[in-house]
Amino acid sequence: MSDRLPAAMTHIRLDGYGPPENLRPDTMPVPAPEAGELLIRVAAAGVNRPDVLQRLGNYNPPPGASPVLGLEAAGTVVACGPGTQRFAVGDSVCALTPGGGYAEYVVVPEPQCLPVPKGLSLLEAAALPETFFTVWANMFGHGRLRPGEWVLVHGGTSGIGTTAIQLAKAFGAHAIATAGSEEKCRACLDLGADHAVNYRARPFEDAVLELTGGRGVDVILDIIGGSYVPRNLKALAMDGRLVQIAYLESSTVHADFLTLMTRRLTWTGSTMRPRTVAEKGAIAADLEREVWPLIESGRVRPRIHATFPLAEAAAAHRLMESSAHIGKIMLEVAS
Repeated sequence: MSDRLPAAMTHIRLDGYGPPENLRPDTMPVPAPEAGELLIRVAAAGVNRPDVLQRLGNYNPPPGASPVLGLEAAGTVVACGPGTQRFAVGDSVCALTPGGGYAEYVVVPEPQCLPVPKGLSLLEAAALPETFFTVWANMFGHGRLRPGEWVLVHGGTSGIGTTAIQLAKAFGAHAIATAGSEEKCRACLDLGADHAVNYRARPFEDAVLELTGGRGVDVILDIIGGSYVPRNLKALAMDGRLVQIAYLESSTVHADFLTLMTRRLTWTGSTMRPRTVAEKGAIAADLEREVWPLIESGRVRPRIHATFPLAEAAAAHRLMESSAHIGKIMLEVAS
């Protein structure tokens, strides 16, 4: 590690599982990159729903990962571990981190790092990795969404939702989004959704069948789980795919599998954090090849709702839990 780097850094300490107030600024040693890793001076980090789950004790980091919250960041490479090949000290990168993003410095495996797309600030670039990795792997990978097909995106104004709508449209699919207010529905339409359904005003499954002439959608990207599962099955077309990426309501469901069997439906899902470095690196390569040109051309952009100083991570979590945001919530880090 360079002698010019400080020995200690500011980070956000989780002072026991519980409310946002348990997130407090503290100091800790600057980590050193090991083989195949980069040390990044963080300019900005994203706040994501898994961070809230980790704060509550429901999403523990995998073995060897930093206990500090934060699954995405962008900044400048300041040190390289042995065996790194692509990036060098001074390069600007964004990264899907194994943890540790809520800090002035973070160590990340090099395959999980990407160049900052041309035309984006470091703040904007930090809003990309967690949602873009997740949507790419699930909507296009497990969900096999193809041009001309219909996708239903639940939580259309979340970070995942705003990303999924834009990518679906950019790759030639039709998108229906759900949201909890007319304002949020308008935001979904502004992002490119063909239709937006206020789930507080009418059952989303009825609206989907009406909008598709009774056919249903080909893919559903669901973050709710629980009672949504049987309703999702009802809203799927023949050979449709339900992709589960979270369960804000419940991971326990009651559903009639006859619907799944008679309509040849697929119900699948995944998490991102436990995947291997190689698996995440493959997703990163796909994104750089297929999606980064769309970002650089302006066809797809991260939607940022609010930015907080690193020291105000608790306030950022309170906003996340309120679900009042439209797009990403970010932390700006002053190194």
